Amino acid sequence: MEKVRCLIIGSGPAGYTAAIYASRANLQPVLYEGIQPGGQLTITDIVENFPSHPEEISGFDLMELMRQQVEKFHVDIRTGICKKTDLSSHPYKFWFDDETAIMADSVIIATGASAKFLGLEDEKKYMGQGVSACATCDGFFYRKKIVAVVGGGDTACGEALYLSSLASKVYMIVRKPYLRASKVLQERVFNNKKIEVLFETNTEGLYGENGLEGIHLVNKRGEKDEKKYDLAIDGFFLAIGHSPNSEIFKPWIKTDDSGFILTDGVTTQTNIPGVFAAGDVADSKYRQAVIAAGSGCKAAMDAEKFLFSLNN
Repeated sequence: MEKVRCLIIGSGPAGYTAAIYASRANLQPVLYEGIQPGGQLTITDIVENFPSHPEEISGFDLMELMRQQVEKFHVDIRTGICKKTDLSSHPYKFWFDDETAIMADSVIIATGASAKFLGLEDEKKYMGQGVSACATCDGFFYRKKIVAVVGGGDTACGEALYLSSLASKVYMIVRKPYLRASKVLQERVFNNKKIEVLFETNTEGLYGENGLEGIHLVNKRGEKDEKKYDLAIDGFFLAIGHSPNSEIFKPWIKTDDSGFILTDGVTTQTNIPGVFAAGDVADSKYRQAVIAAGSGCKAAMDAEKFLFSLNN
């Protein structure tokens, strides 16, 4: 079984930044890129809010630049997915789908979180061409346009309110006859003239020749007064939550009820000494690339301090 000082699992902004800092600290990190090299940002069409990039850049290109910087520091980057873990004793053990088994003195979990989708084939077709799971990331491109937000919780209301400051019209598509959001957010939504809530409504499909042009909706599905209709929109934002990619660590690592890894609140330390979590896998609130990168830096510094304590 191969032995490493610092194992990084995941390759989004958190994983890549952790690798840069870990390498500069001479931790000789090994980074496994995981199921989606570059993370979720690679499917974001345009990024213009990441510091140091005054001109807009595609999410894919931004992550490629980060990867090149990681390579500059001679990080051992590998392609593979972690299939099994054993964090019962130190050093910790991991098995990957490339048939590699690794023992690690320190571990940085940066596996990210995956946006929840409705499961429509059209969502994939129009991803980056009108479909988004991040209003903060992509809302600017829909200034004075018509958009729709799917969901009825705090996240959906927050996204709808944010988009209302940019778009000319915001529809909220809510499958239940009520909003699940806090009363304060509900009041703000109902008092916003730009937002129209479509209750008891489901999305059945999307359409458009050159990018997204509209959605197929059904109101009161399965009832006697069921009504199907199309709605012309320019942007379709999913706000039904994110699923942290933490399942494989759950036998050992503490998470909240939604699966986000819990850290001590000050550092990136989990409940297992020497195991740290960075990025969206431990962030249920912000989910921004710059914050993920910052937490990757913290995780590498925390790992360096832990490894120093092992030898002193």
